[in-house]
Amino acid sequence: MSEESETTPVKPKSTLGEEVGAKAARKLKARRHAEQGVWFGLGMMGLIGWSVAVPTLLGAALGIWLDQHYPGKHGWTLALLVAGLCIGCFNAWHWVAKEAKAVQDEQENGGD
Repeated sequence: MSEESETTPVKPKSTLGEEVGAKAARKLKARRHAEQGVWFGLGMMGLIGWSVAVPTLLGAALGIWLDQHYPGKHGWTLALLVAGLCIGCFNAWHWVAKEAKAVQDEQENGGD
Protein backbone atom coordinates (compact mmCIF):
# COMPACT_ATOMS: atom_id res chain seq x y z
CA MET A 1 0.00 0.00 0.00
CA SER A 2 2.83 2.37 0.74
CA GLU A 3 4.27 1.60 -2.71
CA GLU A 4 1.09 2.87 -4.41
CA SER A 5 1.17 6.19 -2.60
CA GLU A 6 4.82 6.67 -3.57
CA THR A 7 4.19 6.02 -7.29
CA THR A 8 1.17 8.28 -7.72
CA PRO A 9 2.17 11.85 -8.50
CA VAL A 10 1.04 14.42 -6.00
CA LYS A 11 -0.52 17.49 -7.57
CA PRO A 12 1.01 20.62 -6.07
CA LYS A 13 -1.47 23.03 -4.57
CA SER A 14 -1.85 26.27 -6.43
CA THR A 15 -0.73 29.39 -4.70
CA LEU A 16 -2.92 32.37 -4.04
CA GLY A 17 -1.14 34.31 -6.76
CA GLU A 18 -1.88 31.62 -9.35
CA GLU A 19 -5.56 31.52 -8.41
CA VAL A 20 -5.85 35.31 -8.58
CA GLY A 21 -4.05 35.31 -11.94
CA ALA A 22 -6.38 32.67 -13.35
CA LYS A 23 -9.47 34.60 -12.21
CA ALA A 24 -8.11 37.84 -13.66
CA ALA A 25 -7.41 36.11 -16.98
CA ARG A 26 -10.99 34.79 -17.08
CA LYS A 27 -12.37 38.27 -16.38
CA LEU A 28 -10.25 39.83 -19.12
CA LYS A 29 -11.35 37.13 -21.56
CA ALA A 30 -15.00 37.75 -20.65
CA ARG A 31 -14.56 41.48 -21.26
CA ARG A 32 -12.97 40.87 -24.67
CA HIS A 33 -15.85 38.60 -25.68
CA ALA A 34 -18.60 40.70 -24.10
CA GLU A 35 -20.53 40.89 -27.39
CA GLN A 36 -21.39 37.20 -27.02
CA GLY A 37 -23.90 37.71 -24.26
CA VAL A 38 -27.58 37.04 -23.95
CA TRP A 39 -28.37 38.36 -27.42
CA PHE A 40 -25.80 36.03 -28.97
CA GLY A 41 -27.46 33.06 -27.24
CA LEU A 42 -30.93 34.14 -28.33
CA GLY A 43 -29.70 34.66 -31.86
CA MET A 44 -28.18 31.19 -31.89
CA MET A 45 -31.46 29.69 -30.67
CA GLY A 46 -33.27 31.55 -33.44
CA LEU A 47 -30.78 30.33 -36.03
CA ILE A 48 -31.19 26.75 -34.89
CA GLY A 49 -34.98 27.09 -34.80
CA TRP A 50 -35.14 28.47 -38.33
CA SER A 51 -32.69 25.85 -39.58
CA VAL A 52 -35.23 23.21 -38.49
CA ALA A 53 -38.45 25.06 -39.34
CA VAL A 54 -37.60 26.14 -42.90
CA PRO A 55 -36.76 22.68 -44.34
CA THR A 56 -39.76 21.19 -42.53
CA LEU A 57 -42.17 23.75 -43.97
CA LEU A 58 -40.61 23.49 -47.43
CA GLY A 59 -41.00 19.71 -47.33
CA ALA A 60 -44.63 20.01 -46.28
CA ALA A 61 -45.35 22.63 -48.96
CA LEU A 62 -43.73 20.50 -51.66
CA GLY A 63 -45.68 17.48 -50.44
CA ILE A 64 -48.98 19.39 -50.59
CA TRP A 65 -48.16 20.62 -54.10
CA LEU A 66 -47.28 17.09 -55.26
CA ASP A 67 -50.47 15.68 -53.71
CA GLN A 68 -52.59 18.29 -55.49
CA HIS A 69 -50.95 17.97 -58.91
CA TYR A 70 -50.07 14.27 -58.92
CA PRO A 71 -52.59 12.43 -56.76
CA GLY A 72 -51.72 8.83 -56.12
CA LYS A 73 -52.22 5.95 -53.78
CA HIS A 74 -49.77 7.33 -51.21
CA GLY A 75 -49.54 10.90 -50.02
CA TRP A 76 -46.38 12.95 -50.27
CA THR A 77 -47.13 15.52 -47.59
CA LEU A 78 -46.26 13.48 -44.53
CA ALA A 79 -43.25 11.84 -46.15
CA LEU A 80 -41.71 15.12 -47.26
CA LEU A 81 -42.58 16.80 -43.98
CA VAL A 82 -40.62 14.09 -42.13
CA ALA A 83 -37.79 14.33 -44.66
CA GLY A 84 -37.63 18.10 -44.17
CA LEU A 85 -37.65 17.64 -40.41
CA CYS A 86 -34.76 15.18 -40.63
CA ILE A 87 -32.78 17.53 -42.87
CA GLY A 88 -33.51 20.43 -40.49
CA CYS A 89 -32.43 18.45 -37.43
CA PHE A 90 -29.23 17.43 -39.17
CA ASN A 91 -28.62 21.06 -40.09
CA ALA A 92 -29.19 22.18 -36.48
CA TRP A 93 -26.90 19.44 -35.20
CA HIS A 94 -24.23 20.67 -37.62
CA TRP A 95 -24.47 24.24 -36.29
CA VAL A 96 -24.39 23.14 -32.63
CA ALA A 97 -21.39 20.85 -33.23
CA LYS A 98 -19.57 23.66 -35.04
CA GLU A 99 -20.14 26.10 -32.16
CA ALA A 100 -19.19 23.50 -29.54
CA LYS A 101 -15.95 22.79 -31.40
CA ALA A 102 -15.17 26.51 -31.57
CA VAL A 103 -15.71 26.86 -27.81
CA GLN A 104 -13.59 23.79 -27.11
CA ASP A 105 -10.77 25.04 -29.37
CA GLU A 106 -10.88 28.42 -27.65
CA GLN A 107 -10.61 26.80 -24.22
CA GLU A 108 -7.72 24.56 -25.30
CA ASN A 109 -5.82 27.49 -26.82
CA GLY A 110 -6.02 29.54 -23.66
CA GLY A 111 -8.85 31.80 -24.73
CA ASP A 112 -7.24 33.54 -27.69
